[in-house]
Amino acid sequence: MPTSKFHAMIHSKCPKCHIGDVFVGKVYSLRKQHMNDVCPYCGVKYEVEPGYFYAAMYVSYAMSVAEIVTVSVAIAILTSSESPWFYLMGLAVTILIFAPFNFRYARLILLHFLTPKISYDPRYELEQEIRERNANKHG
Repeated sequence: MPTSKFHAMIHSKCPKCHIGDVFVGKVYSLRKQHMNDVCPYCGVKYEVEPGYFYAAMYVSYAMSVAEIVTVSVAIAILTSSESPWFYLMGLAVTILIFAPFNFRYARLILLHFLTPKISYDPRYELEQEIRERNANKHG
C-alpha cells in the first residue's frame, strides 16, 4: 500500500520510491549526519543540480523562525521575565538543540514538497510488497 509524502518525509525516506533512506543514522547522535548522494533502493540522485541544497537554507530559516518565536512566547508567558539575557540564553539553547533537526528536515521538505523534478512512483512500493509476499510464502 503506497505511503503518503508526509509519512515518507518524517521517516527520511526517498521522495521517489518511499523505501530507500535519504540519511544514514539518526537525527540526534554523536556522529555527523550523512546524506546519501543517491537512493540505495531506486538510485534517484538527490542533488538535482549543483548547489541544489542551498535552497534548503531558506526552509531551515523558516523553521528556525517558527521555533524561536514559539520559545520566545513560551518564555514570556511562563516566566514574565524582562531580562534580555534570559531570552538570549533560551534562544541560543533552542537553536543548538534544533540545528540537527532543521538540517535534516529542511532538506527532506525541499526534496518531498518543493522539487518538481523528483516525483513519487508507487510501482517501487508495490514491487517491494509483492517481493515480501513471495518471500513469506516461500520462507
